[in-house]
Amino acid sequence: MPEWLAAFLIALLVGTLVEYWAHRAMHNWLLKKKHAEHHKEGTGQGWFWEFLDYFFPTLPIMPVGFLYSLEAGIGFAAGGLFYACFAAYSHQLQHERPDLCFWIIRPVHYLHHKEHMWKNNFGISIDLWDRVFGTYKKVDWKRERTGSFWGLVWIKWI
Repeated sequence: MPEWLAAFLIALLVGTLVEYWAHRAMHNWLLKKKHAEHHKEGTGQGWFWEFLDYFFPTLPIMPVGFLYSLEAGIGFAAGGLFYACFAAYSHQLQHERPDLCFWIIRPVHYLHHKEHMWKNNFGISIDLWDRVFGTYKKVDWKRERTGSFWGLVWIKWI
């Protein structure tokens, strides 16, 4: 496997792991009041604002791959950028069109909100870490509609 690809995949894996733990922390102590407001509203901010929320915390660790090599640095930075785009898309999609989350069996973040879960299903992009750390909760759900990803709110004007 090329170095850049390995670094890209590692960045995605690290991104989803940090996402899981950060979201879990928001249910315990980190920005708990603000996060509770998000649960009360039950909506996303629009893809662009979600992207910024994921991109800025990712930015400081993007150069880490360059400590290994130029190729790994480019791959890791690209993986971090892709992660921020994908996480923003996943979050917005699960608030608006959870039926379009084709890459996971159940849209765990959508169910996390719908079922008022405060101790389960912290994954947003994927459910891997909920399964690894024992916080996955299976809830009956079936896809209700289909459509295009273009139907999302990409920029929400505040």
